[in-house]
Amino acid sequence: MTRKALTVSFDESKVDAIFAGVDQSRLPGVAAGIAIDGKPVYRKGFGLANIELPIGLSSTTRMRIFSATKQFTCLAYLLLCERGCARIDDPIGKYLPELHAASRGATIRQLMGHIGGLRDSKDISLQFSGTGRPVRSADLLAFYEHIDDVNFSPGTSWCYNNGGYLMLTVAIERIARQPFEQVLSELVFKPLGMYDTLVRRWDTDFVPNSATLHTLGASGAYERSYLGIASAGEGGIVSTVDDMLRWLAHMPEPIIGTKATWEVMATPQRLINGTSTGYGAGLMTHTYRGVTTLQHPGGGLGGNCQILKVPAADLDVVILANRSDVVAASLATKILDACLVELEALQKKTDSPPISCTFRSAKTGRVVELFVKGGEQFAAIDALDIPVIADDAGVLRPVDNFSYLHTSLRLFGDIREPTSARLVEFGNVDDLERVRKSEQAEAILGHYRAETTGTEAFFLETDTGPILQTAGRFGAARFTLQHLAPGIWRSVAVPAVPLGGILSFDRDGSRFRFSSSRTRGLTFHRVASSCSR
Repeated sequence: MTRKALTVSFDESKVDAIFAGVDQSRLPGVAAGIAIDGKPVYRKGFGLANIELPIGLSSTTRMRIFSATKQFTCLAYLLLCERGCARIDDPIGKYLPELHAASRGATIRQLMGHIGGLRDSKDISLQFSGTGRPVRSADLLAFYEHIDDVNFSPGTSWCYNNGGYLMLTVAIERIARQPFEQVLSELVFKPLGMYDTLVRRWDTDFVPNSATLHTLGASGAYERSYLGIASAGEGGIVSTVDDMLRWLAHMPEPIIGTKATWEVMATPQRLINGTSTGYGAGLMTHTYRGVTTLQHPGGGLGGNCQILKVPAADLDVVILANRSDVVAASLATKILDACLVELEALQKKTDSPPISCTFRSAKTGRVVELFVKGGEQFAAIDALDIPVIADDAGVLRPVDNFSYLHTSLRLFGDIREPTSARLVEFGNVDDLERVRKSEQAEAILGHYRAETTGTEAFFLETDTGPILQTAGRFGAARFTLQHLAPGIWRSVAVPAVPLGGILSFDRDGSRFRFSSSRTRGLTFHRVASSCSR
């Protein structure tokens, strides 16, 4: 990682002001740390570790880092490669031969970079079995013995995939012949002096000096709501601000891992079409106001984090939150605003009119909704709500914290009543036509089944309209339904958690395809035209 001169201006009072909204002693909050040239200059906690106890957060409190775990998982595998025990371009089937042939060919490198194209067993479990039920990693892995299709061909697109990191976890354990926890402890944590960092597979386990996760419920009160699913290499680490600052400080001159290993981790992978994904092996390269950052955010029910380095300034930022209504990534960018002198001007909002309409691709079935919420323009791509802003050419692009998606949407026709759109994701072009909602929604009641995942879907009539109930391998889930256009519905999780997707029905009602931000075109076939549950 090369470093260039970039001026850092640190003012403690300016940084304190960023956290004014969470600087209290009665609610959960945030622990934050900043280092310059590898030396901590800011280490503070705001709010409570647990709202049931008078214990404040601090830079030494253990908190989940969620998907920021992935960089450690990649390093562990690459360290095994350095020992000659494995290769990064080995197919995952070499270590997990029990996988269905549809999944065995994706390489370790592709799984690390989310370009393997495989189904995401975690998403499938959560979408159709619901949250809060204990599901072991082994149970999630077993999905891949039967799943006989993929999201896309390896290397042709990018789609965030926790299931790939679950496979990577098991591969590491089989190569090292040790539990994942022990591999990380011996190869990474102890050599770096990260003695408060460990793998915590279950949120319900008791771990000393740990903050509790707090989910803001529909009533406006905080709840103890856990996903229930075990986490390992995809998001299982708990750490502290101090330990994560140690991790970031050692990156420019690492004491573990060769230069080649760190280049693999930090260098964004490219698709077959030549487009950079911005994602290497557990690390994301992102440009904020003209400054390049190396980072990985993380999030789940009850908390989130941002782990960020600005190599050109040797500026490190760690934000760990134990509440769902605070966005760590947004706080981190405010720190960059306060500490970096030579930032480009923020993109100005255009005066383009708000747009509300729906588009569908005849080629891929992808669905994009445009809508306005809180006065801001959003684009929902396969039910993932993304705040967008129009550039000088009128092209809609994700705002900063979502720009890692490398997505743009160009509208055609009258700006207020567009007739078509062109979606570009990681260099892949998809043309969409506008579809309009009909006054009379089609009948969708019935029982459907996805054989490859063993998932049932039941569309039932209620006094307020049709609902969707699902039965997965480990439990059940319930969704309200929004009719978007003929043959297109959106499912919204009940209670309100960030789950749901787009349901696209064939004209004869014989099947539908489910798509979310991590699952594309999972097919359900009709079993019966009516059902009762």
